[in-house]
Amino acid sequence: MRRLAAIIALAVLAIAAATIADYPGAVDIIWQGWEVNTSVGVLLASLALLALVIWLLLWLITAAIRLPRNFRRNRRARRRRLGDMALTRGMIAIAAGDGTVAKRQAERAEWLLGPTPLVLMLAAQVAQLDGDEAGARLRYTALLDQKDAALLGLKGLIGQALQAGDAAEALRLAERAHQLRPNAVWTFETLLALRTRAGKWDAARDTLDAAPRRNLLPALRAQHHRGAIFYEQSLAAELEGDRRRALTLAASAQDLLPDIPAAAARHARLLIAEDRRRPARRVVERAWQKMPHPDLAAIWGELGGAVPALELVPWVEKLAEHNPASPETAVARAEAALAAQLWGEARRHLGEAIAAAPDGPTRRLCLLMARLEDSEHPGEGRAREWLDRALAAVPDPAYLCAQCGGANTEWRALCAHCQGFDTLSWQASGGARPVPAPVLADLVAPAPLLPTPDGLASAGQSVR
Repeated sequence: MRRLAAIIALAVLAIAAATIADYPGAVDIIWQGWEVNTSVGVLLASLALLALVIWLLLWLITAAIRLPRNFRRNRRARRRRLGDMALTRGMIAIAAGDGTVAKRQAERAEWLLGPTPLVLMLAAQVAQLDGDEAGARLRYTALLDQKDAALLGLKGLIGQALQAGDAAEALRLAERAHQLRPNAVWTFETLLALRTRAGKWDAARDTLDAAPRRNLLPALRAQHHRGAIFYEQSLAAELEGDRRRALTLAASAQDLLPDIPAAAARHARLLIAEDRRRPARRVVERAWQKMPHPDLAAIWGELGGAVPALELVPWVEKLAEHNPASPETAVARAEAALAAQLWGEARRHLGEAIAAAPDGPTRRLCLLMARLEDSEHPGEGRAREWLDRALAAVPDPAYLCAQCGGANTEWRALCAHCQGFDTLSWQASGGARPVPAPVLADLVAPAPLLPTPDGLASAGQSVR
């Protein structure tokens, strides 16, 4: 396009020059006693030269006036370019674990760019990498004064509080972060985790209630979390002596936790304590259909009453009718037959349970077989073989944590090993679910790169 404009301009000039050459003419100028005689072409050329000289003078004057401003602008651009380069090199050094280079680049970026959000974040992480928690806290605190980056500062301060074991301070900061950005997933998850760890179940329930509406948690998962909170509130109510409220909460927990046998077992035991045996029986029967469990079988035995062992066999058969194909049903039948000294029935049911075990008999099944052999054939040493197998047998199903993989002897809303909330499920030791990212562990562990929660993109605008 520029070439075309230049060609057109040259063509116009050529036509004008040819026209003047064809019609030369003469010009006489008389002014204040001065007289000038020249041709039209020379006059036009002189005027063009004069205009060029005036334009050059004006350009020089304007350039001289703008020189300081342009110098400052170019200097700022150069500092920003060098500062961005130092930021990049600092982040790469942190990722590589090179604290010396990261510190040097962070100081250079802070000198070139000033206390911008990204510079403060880099400096804070360098300080943490260097073990300077006070310096990191100073920079995280400075981020709180910057509207777009306050969330980054709060996240860093929460991590420091957790690392120092100050759960109360971490909770206070998490509440502030959630108020600042209630629709951010990590603020919700952090606040929920800290409130549950602190045993603040009412506050945790309030946090959870708004999650599905804000698309922070799937509705089914929120329902499961709510059931876990009801379970813990039921335990607390029982400790306080409010058995009626404990029973109501246990019933709600069972409805929301159909995959957790402990919820049904607790509900049934509270009903038995109130001498409501028929409703307790229905609770166990309903739970056995969905998730058979040894605790449910034990409660069913209590509901059978203090009768001879032989009379408990048909009572256990009534429970078995609700889930006859389950391996746990076979075990319950075998234990009832063992207690009644029905060795053949016990052996048959234990054989069914062992055949259903994908990785061979578990420790519990081996011990039951040892008990059977010792009871049916005392003194023959057959039990010894099963006792030896029990030592190396597959572990029994347990409440395994999906976060740390630890086995828990009882179900609680918090894992006894990692304090993960609602992470336990009844399963075989080799059937752990995929491990999700631990929210609080992410905050405590030094990040290899700058974190990127909501707000980082907007915080980066101030650097540019």
